[in-house]
Amino acid sequence: MSEDFVLNATVREDAGKGASRRLRRLEGQVPAIVYGGKKNPANIQIPHKDLVKQLENEAFYSHIITINIGDKSEDVLLKDLQRHPSKALILHADFLRVSKTKKVTVKVPLHFLNEETSKGIKEQGGKAIHTMTELEIECLPANLPEFIEVDLAGVELGQTIHISELTLPKGVTSVALSHGEDHDGAVVSIIKPKGMAEADESTEEGEEGGAE
Repeated sequence: MSEDFVLNATVREDAGKGASRRLRRLEGQVPAIVYGGKKNPANIQIPHKDLVKQLENEAFYSHIITINIGDKSEDVLLKDLQRHPSKALILHADFLRVSKTKKVTVKVPLHFLNEETSKGIKEQGGKAIHTMTELEIECLPANLPEFIEVDLAGVELGQTIHISELTLPKGVTSVALSHGEDHDGAVVSIIKPKGMAEADESTEEGEEGGAE
């Protein structure tokens, strides 16, 4: 884990929609809940500006977060985030407790490398179609990657990269592949653009007509 994420929170005494609206409007706080493990769920509130700042980092969505609640702290993962449909506001956040000795299941982003310079795109005129933008993995919290790289440098037109072809960090496994080879989904393909495909078809038709 390359970065530490820490949030300071306080216990939220009042529950309900009315209380949550007051928190957001008058106090600049985001109502949230911490649940899981052997403890009871805890209703908390987090300064909106602090949460927004952390959310600017892509790794925050898939890494262990330390939430300080008074003189206690919890190791958690962000499991759900409710945003306002038209305003730049966080309405609610759900955090799941995790143990450093137990594996967690998390979706991490995929970073596509060398896409514009790949053989299938730069030399052969294709375009990349991303079937996945994130991958569900399982690992111990200490092994959580910030992202997983997908290198397209040598991928040619017509080729597809599948989950089984990704290089996962040590201690990290794909949830999909754990269910068998039938779940080895496509991650990214380089295909002919529509106009290029139509031009090829026209050329083939012209050649057939000339042959007659």
